[in-house]
Amino acid sequence: MFSIRKVLVIAACILAGGVFIGSEILVAQGLTNVLSGSKSSKPTSPSASDPLDRTTPRNSIFHFLEACHDNNFRRASLYLDLRRIKPEDRAAQGPELAKQLGALLDYDPHFEVENLNNTPEGDLADSLAPDQEALDTFEANGRSVPLLMQRVPQNGTNVWLVSADSVERIPELSVLVRESAFEKKLPTPLVTTKLLDTPVWVWLALVLLALLLSVISRVLSKIVIAFSKPLMKRHSTWFQARRLEEFTEPLRLLLSVAVFKVCMEVIAPSALLRYYLDRLVTLLFFVGAAAFLMRVVDVISDRVISRFDPRERALSYSVLPLFVRMVKICIFCVAVVLTLAQWGYNTNAILAGLGVGGLAVALAAQKTIENLFGGVAVITDRPVLVGDLCQFGGQLGTVEDIGLRSTRIRTLDRTVVTVPNSQFSTMTLENYSRRDRLWFHPTLQLRRDTTPEQIEEVMKAIGRILEEHPKVDASGVPVRFTKISPQWFDLEIFAYVLTTDYDEFVRTQSELLLKFLETASALGVGFAVPIQEAATVPRGLREAKEFEEVRR
Repeated sequence: MFSIRKVLVIAACILAGGVFIGSEILVAQGLTNVLSGSKSSKPTSPSASDPLDRTTPRNSIFHFLEACHDNNFRRASLYLDLRRIKPEDRAAQGPELAKQLGALLDYDPHFEVENLNNTPEGDLADSLAPDQEALDTFEANGRSVPLLMQRVPQNGTNVWLVSADSVERIPELSVLVRESAFEKKLPTPLVTTKLLDTPVWVWLALVLLALLLSVISRVLSKIVIAFSKPLMKRHSTWFQARRLEEFTEPLRLLLSVAVFKVCMEVIAPSALLRYYLDRLVTLLFFVGAAAFLMRVVDVISDRVISRFDPRERALSYSVLPLFVRMVKICIFCVAVVLTLAQWGYNTNAILAGLGVGGLAVALAAQKTIENLFGGVAVITDRPVLVGDLCQFGGQLGTVEDIGLRSTRIRTLDRTVVTVPNSQFSTMTLENYSRRDRLWFHPTLQLRRDTTPEQIEEVMKAIGRILEEHPKVDASGVPVRFTKISPQWFDLEIFAYVLTTDYDEFVRTQSELLLKFLETASALGVGFAVPIQEAATVPRGLREAKEFEEVRR
C-alpha cells in the first residue's frame, strides 16, 4: 500500500545522505561522469577552465553556500567580484563580506538556489543586461535593494560572480540579519546550535510539521472515504471502493507537500537546507503526481474490463494488464525525467542512453519480442478465444489460455499443446466454436439389389423426416442420389442442425439416423456391408483383384 510515512522515511534517508555528502567534490565528479554534458544544479565536477565551477549562476552560488557552510569564507570570497576593493584589503574584507552575504541568503526565506539560471549564458530573456542575473532582493529603509550576479572574464574564461555593485551593498543589508522575537524566547542552545547553518529549533519544527501533516492527512482521508463510499455504491456500479482508498494516498502526499512548501517560508531554514528540501519536495511532488495518474489508469482499466465479454479472458488478463503496466512505466519514467530536469540535469543525455540500452535489449530478446507481438496479433485479431474448439496444424483441441508468449491448447487426448505465438499467429486456424449451425452430412450406401422405385421411396421418406424435424434446416436438395458403384448406391444427406452445441447435435444426429434405419426397414431396403465381402476373400486374392480393377 502506498504510504506517505514510507515515502517520507525513504526521502528523509536520501536527503540525509545527500546532506552529508553534498560538500564532497568526488560525489559531484561521479554524477558528472554518469550524466555527461549535464547542466546539474547539484555540485558538478570542477570545470577544466575554472576549478571553482563558477560557469553558471546556480553552480556559483551553490558552491559559495557550501564554502560558507564549511566556514571556509576565504574560498567563499572567490565567488565575489572584489575588484573595487583595494588588493591589500581583499584578504581581510573578502571573507567578512562572504560571511555577511551567506547570512543574508540564509535569512531570506524566499531565496531558492533552484530559481537561479543554470546555463553559462544566463537568462537572456530577462530585463537585465546579457551578462547579469538577479540573485536576490531585500527591503531596506523602505526601498528595494537588488543583488545581482555578473559574468566577468577571468583567467581566460567567463565566470559568474556576485557583482561589484552588489558587494558594496552587502554591509548595508547585513543589518537586516537579526534574531527574531520568537528565537529570543527559545533556549539558547536551540538557536545557537546549527546543522547546515540551520538552528536546531528549525530542524525540530520541520520534523514536527512533517509528522503533523502525516497524521492530519490520514484522519482527513478516513473521513472523506467514510462519506464517499456510500455515494460511490449508490451512483456507480463499476467503481470499486478499494480504488477510492488508493486515490487518497497520493492526494494526501500532494496536499502535504504543498502545505510543507508553504510552511517552509515561515520556518525559514538556511539557503543550503532549502536547496535540499526543495529537491525533496520536488521528488515527493512528482512521486505523488505519478501515483495519482497510475490510479487513474487503474480506474480506466477497471471500466474497460467491465465491458469485456467474459470469454475474452486473453484480452482482459493478458493484453490489458500489459498495456496498463506499460502506461504506468511510462508515467514513472516521465516523472523521473521531469524530476531530473527540475533538478537541473541534462535529460537529453539520459534519454539518449536509455534509447541505446533499449535497442540492445530489443536485439537480445528478439525471439521474445516476436512472440509478444504474435500474442498481441492473436489477441487483437481474435481468430480464437479461450474455450473455443479449433483445428490448428493438423491437431484438434480447445483453447485454454492465450498468453503473451504462447498459447495452450487441450487436445482430445487430454494433453496440453503449447504453441509459441509467433507460430500460432501464422497458422491456418479453423474455429469450430464459431459455427452458427452444424453440418449433418452422412452418406447412406444402399445394397446393389435395391430397385429404383425403392431408392425413390427412401429419398422421399428421408426428405420428409428432415423437413419435419424442428431442429433441421432441410432447404435446397437435402437428399441426393450421387453415385452408382459395383457394390452399392450412394445417397448423400446435405442438411444443417440448428444448434451450436455439439452434444445437442450428436443427440439430433442419432435420432435422425435411427429414423433412417426404421424407414429403410419398413420399405424393405438394406444397406451394403462391403467389409463382410472383403473378409471372405483371402488377402492375396483380394490384392490381385484390386490390382486387376485398377489396371482395367
